[in-house]
Amino acid sequence: MLTQLLYFDPASPLLFNTAFFLFFFLAFMVCYTLLSSRRTVALRLLYVTACSYYFYYKNAGAWVMLLAIITLVNFFSAWRMDLCQGQRARRAWMWFAVGFMLLQLGFFKYTNLLLSTLAGWGLAAPDAHLDLPMLVGISFFTFQSMSYIIDVYRRKMPATHRLTDFAFFVSFFPTLLAGPILRARTFLPQLRRPLCVSHTMMGTGAWYVVMGLFKKCVVSDYISVNFVSRIFDNPQLYSGLENLLGVYGYALQLYCDFSGYSDMAIGIALWMGFHLPANFRAPYKSDSITDFWRRWHISLSTWLRDYLYISLGGNRCGRWRMYLNQFLTMLLGGLWHGASWNFVVWGCVHGVALCLHKAWRTLLGHDKHYRSRGVRKCFAIVLTFHVVCFSWLFFAGTSFEASVAMLTQIFTNFQPQLITQFVAGYPAVTALMVAGFVLHFLPTRWSERTTVRVAVAPLWVHALLLVLMIVWVVQVKGSDVQPFIYFKF
Repeated sequence: MLTQLLYFDPASPLLFNTAFFLFFFLAFMVCYTLLSSRRTVALRLLYVTACSYYFYYKNAGAWVMLLAIITLVNFFSAWRMDLCQGQRARRAWMWFAVGFMLLQLGFFKYTNLLLSTLAGWGLAAPDAHLDLPMLVGISFFTFQSMSYIIDVYRRKMPATHRLTDFAFFVSFFPTLLAGPILRARTFLPQLRRPLCVSHTMMGTGAWYVVMGLFKKCVVSDYISVNFVSRIFDNPQLYSGLENLLGVYGYALQLYCDFSGYSDMAIGIALWMGFHLPANFRAPYKSDSITDFWRRWHISLSTWLRDYLYISLGGNRCGRWRMYLNQFLTMLLGGLWHGASWNFVVWGCVHGVALCLHKAWRTLLGHDKHYRSRGVRKCFAIVLTFHVVCFSWLFFAGTSFEASVAMLTQIFTNFQPQLITQFVAGYPAVTALMVAGFVLHFLPTRWSERTTVRVAVAPLWVHALLLVLMIVWVVQVKGSDVQPFIYFKF
């Protein structure tokens, strides 16, 4: 049985919220600590890279070779680009690498969407379909690699001449499957610094891991299995009130699931001596859709801004071109999330909302730093939250018919008197949803103070928090391990 655990099993991936990962990481850290001296830097980088490849093998099987191919193509393309003096040759190597990455991403993610669309237009056989694997994390490490090659082309950083460093960057296992999307120019300089994990870094990492486990395994998984999935699977069987609460529940579930993964990734990286950028900043506190994208999936939104929106012309080509660039950026951002017209609609909703907000801001004469106050701010937060929740109807992966059915139930069969019946029937779900939103809307300074206090606490406090959270997770988890939602993107 122990030998079988070492091999790829699609039914048992190696995830942060599994017992096997706990033992894997403990064994990993023992050897990692032994390689902490300056003389063993190269060996430490090779060791972490090998463990990262094993981590991805446990989640993708033999397709781990694609990760190696992408690494080699980008490394040698950037290296050749650095040797070229002419701009035309540099551009050719850049497009070679970017084109390769877009082609492989398009093949694995969008081939069947294209075939089904052609079949709907009568241009392909009705049963046209390729049995392609769902490669977990492919969008994340592809975008991460693209940022490197584009930064080298733009001369924002030199190409690294160490293959071990670049392979470490692309395959770094805490961020490999679902981000945050790293930038080479900020991450690569950390690799060969003296390894120093302070007491504060240990404590901060422990707190991030504890909060990540709480968000994912306690809040997200429980309300998903026991309430949200039931609503989205059969919206017609429930009243409009229950459908609306299901949408609110999905908003909380998605946030806790994805930010929980990011928190654990940041915490694990801190234990290893690396600093990763924050990926979420209480997004449902946003008072505009623009503010939402400054707070939600920050590593992706900044990637889209720096490498797509600005490349399209940004706001340098006039107001109407700026609106078009904004819309196209969000449309392509929606398509990045998955091969479904639902994601295209989701991207369009956000693109239109962003354009409308910028137009409204211009009409009122407000600059981008303007923030509403008092009652207007509360109204803006409520409005933004419901626009985002409306978009989640399509993001959730349900059919258009199911999304329309949920909206129909909400607006034609609301039945507010059922609220007491809901609370009585779902006491634990109600408690977790209320607690989740209350914690989310607490002042940011409270969270920061808590993090600082935990960080400077004694080591036994960190260990106790981790043990108590693991025990809690064991008590509330279901029989099946729930994968992270963003793994399918």
